[in-house]
Amino acid sequence: MPENSTEVTAAGIARLAGVGRAAVSNWRRRHADFPRPVGGTDTSPSFSLPEVEQWLRDQGKLAEVPLRERVWQQLTGHPAGAVTALVHAGCALLLVRDRPTAWLEITAVSDARMAEVLPVALDEVLTARLGPERAVHTPTGPELLASVPLLRATAELAAGTGARRAFEFLFVRQLDANPRQYTLTPPGLAALMADLAEQVTRGAGGGPAGGRTADRTVLDPAAGTGALLRAVGGPVTLYAQEADADLAALTALRLALHSEEAAGKAGAPTEPDAARGAIAVRAGDTLRTDAFPGLAVDAVLCHPPFNERNWGHEELAYDPRWEYGLPARTESELAWVQHALAHLREDGTAVLLMPPAAASRRSGRRIRADLLRRGALRAVIALPAGAAPPYGIPLHLWVLRKPGADRRPTPELLVVDTAESPETAPGAVGRDRMDWAAVRNTALDAWSAFDRPGAPDSGDATVDRPGVSRVVPVIELLDDDVDLAPARHLPPPAAGGAAELDRVRERLDETLKLTARLTPPPASPREPSRRTLTTVGELVRSGVLQLRTGSGTGGGAAPVLTEQDVLAGAAPSGTPTGTTAPEDEPLLLEPGDVVLPVLGGGTLSRVVDDATAGAVLGRNLQVLRPDPAALDPWFLAGFLRGTANNRQASSYASTAARLDARRLQLPRVPLSEQQRYGRQFRTLAAFEDALRTAGRLGGQLLQGMYDGLTDGTVDPAPPH
Repeated sequence: MPENSTEVTAAGIARLAGVGRAAVSNWRRRHADFPRPVGGTDTSPSFSLPEVEQWLRDQGKLAEVPLRERVWQQLTGHPAGAVTALVHAGCALLLVRDRPTAWLEITAVSDARMAEVLPVALDEVLTARLGPERAVHTPTGPELLASVPLLRATAELAAGTGARRAFEFLFVRQLDANPRQYTLTPPGLAALMADLAEQVTRGAGGGPAGGRTADRTVLDPAAGTGALLRAVGGPVTLYAQEADADLAALTALRLALHSEEAAGKAGAPTEPDAARGAIAVRAGDTLRTDAFPGLAVDAVLCHPPFNERNWGHEELAYDPRWEYGLPARTESELAWVQHALAHLREDGTAVLLMPPAAASRRSGRRIRADLLRRGALRAVIALPAGAAPPYGIPLHLWVLRKPGADRRPTPELLVVDTAESPETAPGAVGRDRMDWAAVRNTALDAWSAFDRPGAPDSGDATVDRPGVSRVVPVIELLDDDVDLAPARHLPPPAAGGAAELDRVRERLDETLKLTARLTPPPASPREPSRRTLTTVGELVRSGVLQLRTGSGTGGGAAPVLTEQDVLAGAAPSGTPTGTTAPEDEPLLLEPGDVVLPVLGGGTLSRVVDDATAGAVLGRNLQVLRPDPAALDPWFLAGFLRGTANNRQASSYASTAARLDARRLQLPRVPLSEQQRYGRQFRTLAAFEDALRTAGRLGGQLLQGMYDGLTDGTVDPAPPH
């Protein structure tokens, strides 16, 4: 084996071959010629990637390793680690995009010579794009030598996908492979925060120079993976700081490749702090060592770390940023709020993601009160639970505006609860099911009505919507608690009283009658007969079935059918995560497709109807697409739900069960017999839907009665 050969784990082999890890274990036991481990441990061995590729081809299990998988395996097997390899790849992709001719000249030599000459070209393009004081260290020749094969392969990948999408694929794969290492800001939330900042800034005068958006400047002092700044529309100058030096370097490259401004053009700026459309990313602890002292920007977007105790309370006690009061040790979020305000120009806007406790903790009430008195805090917007990690609690957005010297403090605060908006479809909240379009519309519409010329007072019908939004007088908030949680200040939405409950009761009555009609008749006993069985895997190999797994990517505006939608029998409610490569083309569902969850080991399947067709298949789901001339979809879906069938096709890990769809069995019977079974299975599915609807309506009626009796809109039954 070559000394610098890339190594791959069993999980990587499974990904290459499109099988489960159990299949790789079987190959190792059953095939004496399977490649021997070359590294790793006894419990997690690693293998030579070239040897594995050749063995898979010889066995007919792999025609060709996809280029992007080969690049990914080279990256993860890099001797300096995946992060270093990804930084090197990002630097090379920036050179490929901005100076393609120089890249071609450099790559026309040997690997050793390429490693020698590449640092000079990389330093030039990094300086032109990110400035001399940047988070990305220019790799030296010795550092690059081990990366040269990876850089050549990455450039080949970029030739087909573009440099930005090639890096995005590798970057997102790295995030997915290390979920506990990074705190992510979902794209829908990032877009909402960027839209809010732009709308608030526009309402305050549009930034400096009379509303010229080309001169906008935006700072993210806790940049993380750069999601917030990527959501900002340009042209704009971006500033970012991140405590983790490796992540800061990756984020700088991500933002540089995301930008449409090519740095290699004539007249391209070399000082990002002075250039329109430039990017300045620094590494370091923002609160202790501010990388941009004295900088005043149009907008600050921030998803700060929550509940930090060691944020610098003692050493920063006399810091001039604490204009509204020294935050307590337990109030790190209020330190970030004041840091954001300190970096705003007059009338500049900040939007911060905050834990709900920051709105009500007693230790922060004095700072909250001063933010209100001076008109700095303009709105608190509650998000549905599941909007961002930690997913179990409803986070808040704080919208702030830097008070101007000649501006009177605003005597009202806008509070919004997007989870209670009627635009948010039932069940369309929670992780992977967030209806971001409805959340965005609720938040932006409430702000537009609140910030229009002639500021509204409390009680304005255009802003005050029961349970959704309200303008609260500041004087009403300045009590002993200064509790800013929107739910505390929003009247409950109108339940509709007895009339609405009567409508729910009528719908429940109709649904129960339908359920009674659909209840299966007494089962007709029959002697069990021996049937010839086949498996899904055999049907796939014969071409009668197609089996594919969903990723939830792409699809434009098409909704995503999520795992939760399948479990709940609900309409598609997810949003695409974005495509990173042509191979990630969205899998759009068609009528007659049969959808199965990958995880859980339960007996569940769903046949796609016309209403669901066109949706994107989400993650942790797989689809079986039968040939209707040979296989009835309802017959297929019904037999796949058998308990014994699922039990023998499921494998169990330490924390979850996984369904191997290829092992599921069904009988070999003529199409006419399949259709006879299919009609019965279809009736059972309708019965299941009716039961589910009845349960939902029953719960709605029950809660409505409790609410009506307790709030006085429904009279109790007269005594007998």
